[in-house]
Amino acid sequence: MAKKFEGTAALCSRIVGDAKAGIFAPVYLLMGEEPFYPDIACEAILENALAPEERDFNQTIFYGLDTDALTVASEARMYPMMAERRLVVLKEAQMLRSFDEIALYCQEPMESTVLVILMRGARMDTRLKAYKTISKVATVLDSQPLRIDEMDSWIMRYYRDRGLGITPEAAALLCEYAGTDLGKIAIETDKMLKNLPEGTTSVGIQDIENNIGITRQWSIFELTKVISSHDTAKALKIASRYSQTPKFAMAAAMPMLFNHFQRILKLHALLLNNPRASQQEKASLLGVNPFFVKEYDMAVRVYPLRKCQAIVSMLEDYDYLGKGGDGAIATQEDLFMELISKILAI
Repeated sequence: MAKKFEGTAALCSRIVGDAKAGIFAPVYLLMGEEPFYPDIACEAILENALAPEERDFNQTIFYGLDTDALTVASEARMYPMMAERRLVVLKEAQMLRSFDEIALYCQEPMESTVLVILMRGARMDTRLKAYKTISKVATVLDSQPLRIDEMDSWIMRYYRDRGLGITPEAAALLCEYAGTDLGKIAIETDKMLKNLPEGTTSVGIQDIENNIGITRQWSIFELTKVISSHDTAKALKIASRYSQTPKFAMAAAMPMLFNHFQRILKLHALLLNNPRASQQEKASLLGVNPFFVKEYDMAVRVYPLRKCQAIVSMLEDYDYLGKGGDGAIATQEDLFMELISKILAI
């Protein structure tokens, strides 16, 4: 996982831990294109800043579309009533026209107020004077989206933090289903655990298939595997069945295919410089569990460097066509089957 994202997870964990311990910053700026961690941090503050009986008089929740910065700042300047603190939360803050009055408040924030600014799926422009003023006093959680090639390791860490194991195949299948939507993974995991026997400590691919409704047999995960071994007949069969599933979309499939061949290219580069690279070195470079390295060892033999480069170029062309480029009129299913056929024939 990228270090920047490990930092986001750690900061979120600290905010949650402090909230449970009754420790709060005067201002929080929770933002980012990936809303998973900002949502968790905001919920922890809402749950712990005030006792239930204190909330009627000391908690105010605003929404950016329905308020303005002056109103939020004025509320934040009020003193608590029969409580240690006030809690003022501004949700959907990206809808606010200006943050100037909030920035002015942040120059001298109230010691008895906790102000939370939540920008869901968006970020404050860090070039703004208002941001620079707010960030001097605020705890800033900036949650950036993960790349698809970082998801397997994130899923395994997420499960480990919950005291669970998950097999590499199960993590890969869950990644295929949810993409980079961390919230979706969390929701589906919670649903699945309710259906598993009490005391379950590890999740396998069968658990994912039975409880989340995705079948490995006709998945992009299985397709890339047989493409790696150049099993043409099986690859075309899987591609045909996969492209006919209700959830099929080229926009979701293309990043997975591109990431697969990009990893093959990376392994080619590594082996050119270090033909005796260990399995662990390969796994580290590719960002995969060592369990999957044997698949890529086979793929570099099946797809020499020039073929691999040609396929990556082809993927870019079909990604463009799949998005309607050049006025493409073929169906997404037909384009996908044409692409897979060309990859196998190259």
